[in-house]
Amino acid sequence: MKFVDLFAGLGGFHLAAKELGAKCVFACEIDEQLRTTYESNFGIAPAGDIREVDPKKIPKHDLLCAGFPCQPFSKAGGQKGLNDSIRGTVFFNVIEILRYRRPKFVVLENVAHFVRHDEGNTYNKLKASLEAIGYDVRHAQLSPHRFDVPQIRERMYMVGQLGGLNGFQWPIPQTNGEDLSIEAVLEKNPKEALPLSKQVIECLETWQEFLEAFPEDEQLPSFPIWSMEFGSTYPYKQDSLYKVPVKILHSKRGACGEKLNYRLRRDIMQHVPRYARAEDNAFPDWKQEFIRKNRELYRKQKEWMDQWLDKIRRFPPSLQKLEWNCKGEERNIWNYVIQFRASGVRIKRPTTAPSLVAMTTTQVPIIAWERRYMTVRECARLQSMDELKHFPSGTAAMAALGNAVNVKVARLVLESLLRV
Repeated sequence: MKFVDLFAGLGGFHLAAKELGAKCVFACEIDEQLRTTYESNFGIAPAGDIREVDPKKIPKHDLLCAGFPCQPFSKAGGQKGLNDSIRGTVFFNVIEILRYRRPKFVVLENVAHFVRHDEGNTYNKLKASLEAIGYDVRHAQLSPHRFDVPQIRERMYMVGQLGGLNGFQWPIPQTNGEDLSIEAVLEKNPKEALPLSKQVIECLETWQEFLEAFPEDEQLPSFPIWSMEFGSTYPYKQDSLYKVPVKILHSKRGACGEKLNYRLRRDIMQHVPRYARAEDNAFPDWKQEFIRKNRELYRKQKEWMDQWLDKIRRFPPSLQKLEWNCKGEERNIWNYVIQFRASGVRIKRPTTAPSLVAMTTTQVPIIAWERRYMTVRECARLQSMDELKHFPSGTAAMAALGNAVNVKVARLVLESLLRV
């Protein structure tokens, strides 16, 4: 069985196919540092930009694997999809390779949102493209935590086969994830782990004060806590604050209850939350609902929140938001796994890690009880990449792991497909 590995990254599909006895005859990866790493790990020098690859020069193969770029379709990205002229259309280069080489099998991976992007039109276009050249295609959403890997990482897998997928079945989940523990991939106080900065510790200590001050006989909110809405009264049930007369805004309050009595609108807009500064977009319903719930929470807890509010205001806006995903658990922030995201400080039970993303250093999961970030090696275990010897240098390793295909899930999919 021969295969090609497109958008190869760290080689997740390579590792999965190799475990099943397949041989890689061609790889492609646009990032120079990842190409060097790939060659060090597998002894194969990947080609560069797939748009410059001639399908006729790709060796014959039985299986094509491609974890094609997810950013155009991800909620965390711009969601430009096929309108992304650089990354969104490279799928059609894959189609050209399939049309010319006609491998029997194809496996593709992308973010879960891919299927829903543009109301399903993107997925339907790509599915139709595959069917037009003879492939029977199916898709499913799979996550490592259903297969004994302590990471929640929902991804869309597409499989295709020339002549039909009769008899194909998706891998059967092995667990619901509740009995997992992230400690299965952790080392005890590893020397190479990056410690938390003073600002991060102070931020988490400030949120711990919030948890301790919140009434014990009341449930912590299940919705994201947006502290910038505490004391705010600016109008949000309309298209844009730019359409509200300045005189009306003068009587309102912005982020954390700050008065908006500035002469110029541009100065006023600097003192409302960033998500309220769009010039022409309406507040979506979900955002209106979060704002409403947070203002209601503040009105109910105002007495103690007013004393706490000045402490959280010292931190960047993204750190002024909290997602408490530990309902019913002890209110001790240092017992859990934490991740700093654009959406806020996310607190999770230590059963699983949050989904690895194309991470900056500050987005790497935090092991709070050891006051440190996860290491590259630990994150590699979350992607079932234990056997890799080489990684890119510096922060590029974490970004690559965030973009990687989970090896165990990919292997189970390939195993099911190649049985057909």
